[in-house]
Amino acid sequence: MSTSFRYTEPLPPKAATGRTAEVYRQLSHDFGIDEPPTFVVLSAAPELLAATWALMRESLIAGPGGRTGKELAALGVSLANKCPFCVDAHTVLLHATGDHALAERVAQGHEPRDEKDARVLAWGRRTRVPGAALGDGPLPFPREDAPGYLGTALAFHFINRVVSALLTEKMLPCNLQRFRAVRSIAGRTLARAVRRAAAPGESLTLLDRPDAGEAPAWAGGTAVGDAYAALLRAAMVGADLLDADDQDLVEEVLQDWDGDHLPLGLPGIPGRDEQPGVRLVLLAALAPYRITDEDVTAWRGPQHTDGDLVRLVSYGAFLAVDRIESAFTRDRVQT
Repeated sequence: MSTSFRYTEPLPPKAATGRTAEVYRQLSHDFGIDEPPTFVVLSAAPELLAATWALMRESLIAGPGGRTGKELAALGVSLANKCPFCVDAHTVLLHATGDHALAERVAQGHEPRDEKDARVLAWGRRTRVPGAALGDGPLPFPREDAPGYLGTALAFHFINRVVSALLTEKMLPCNLQRFRAVRSIAGRTLARAVRRAAAPGESLTLLDRPDAGEAPAWAGGTAVGDAYAALLRAAMVGADLLDADDQDLVEEVLQDWDGDHLPLGLPGIPGRDEQPGVRLVLLAALAPYRITDEDVTAWRGPQHTDGDLVRLVSYGAFLAVDRIESAFTRDRVQT
């Protein structure tokens, strides 16, 4: 197994059965990667694994909009969230789309030369600030592609946080992805899967209740909306790991969040000796890269499993996603 996991020891994907095994099968076919740590880390909570895959697949892979544009949006989200693992991954995936010059330009920290590409990347960055992604001007993609782009942004606001909390920053051993030749070669190995057309809706069969819950209006009746509703249901189960007062405190803090990164003093975050569960949830939402061994140890104890930790982190991660998504319900992004 990979050494990239922090705090959990997922079962090897080869040992998976049932729904989890089917998620891995779809990942291999549609994403081109057999055992991506970003999903394996969720396997202790199969309902979260399936729903996270569904949202990413139905938006980034099978949803409306070109793959290069949505990869740029996902890269912008990952830059805004300070997730080096995901930044490197999307750079490789840009190589897989065939736009090698664009991939290397953004890998070196430069803006895309094409104005449209630059606007999409900037839009992805802005989505971290609730409401800022809409602004007053036009969106950098056609209105009919909004479900694909919005779903992609929300999927990676969730995935970035899970990755930053529960994985190391190394996408490949020894950070080999930092070398241009490695990025290019890795992208070429994924090219067939990335450029293959994917039929919408195929991941919905993996969900507990694919037609339960109200799909958001911005999804325009696409499979993206059902997948988002499923992830919302799965992630909010983690709230049960906190008592009612702690849940109220967490939601109160998130209501006032303006997208800023927390300063080093972590103002507003309780100490690990006082409310370790609340601390973990809020860090997962606002600064998952600040979670430490001591934070996890203070909450976990012998009574909490790997699945509990994954669910608690996912609850915090999704609260931030929900805060961002609340601004997407305005009429101008409905299709």
